[in-house]
Amino acid sequence: MITVVLFDLDGVVRHFDERAVAEIEASHSLAAGSIAAFAFSEPHLTEVTTGRITRAEWVRRIGDHVGNHVAARAWGTAPSRIDDDVVQLAAELRSRGLTTAILTNGTDTIPAELRALDLPPAFGTVFSSAEIGHAKPSPAAFHHVLEALRVSADEVFFTDDTPRNLTAAADLGIVTHHFTGVPGLRAALAEAGIVNSSFSSS
Repeated sequence: MITVVLFDLDGVVRHFDERAVAEIEASHSLAAGSIAAFAFSEPHLTEVTTGRITRAEWVRRIGDHVGNHVAARAWGTAPSRIDDDVVQLAAELRSRGLTTAILTNGTDTIPAELRALDLPPAFGTVFSSAEIGHAKPSPAAFHHVLEALRVSADEVFFTDDTPRNLTAAADLGIVTHHFTGVPGLRAALAEAGIVNSSFSSS
């Protein structure tokens, strides 16, 4: 029986303005996608998402690579928003007695970022890889959440927009869903028997 619905953060609960990112690169005469290409490469990504380096150090490395620290800092503070539809869904799940939580591959600044965005309490505990010391898709990240919430894998439903994270979770026995939007997530929750087919936002 599913008792926990676990959400990814970026791409599910929080969304970044890709146009703003493109404008930052264009305004600094950088090739489109050049910042992200380096930022999300190894070993930098693993180091920052497992807490081995700070977000500030990560952004400094990005600035060194692209030769523009102003652009790197602007990229590092690009605007984002919380998805109100996902918030409403999480609140509905909690009102039905389910536990909700977030597992994110985040940096040391995740707590401050979410306070600034005023993340609603509908998501319960936020587990950040920088604090755990292991990032998805490492099984250790998921085991940490299971132990913290005192549940078994088959009690958890996990949604993420990154397929490899879902594969790792499914290998542990967690029920998974590839997030592409709230309607699809609602349908998957109903199919998993977590809610009935009439579950809606009304």
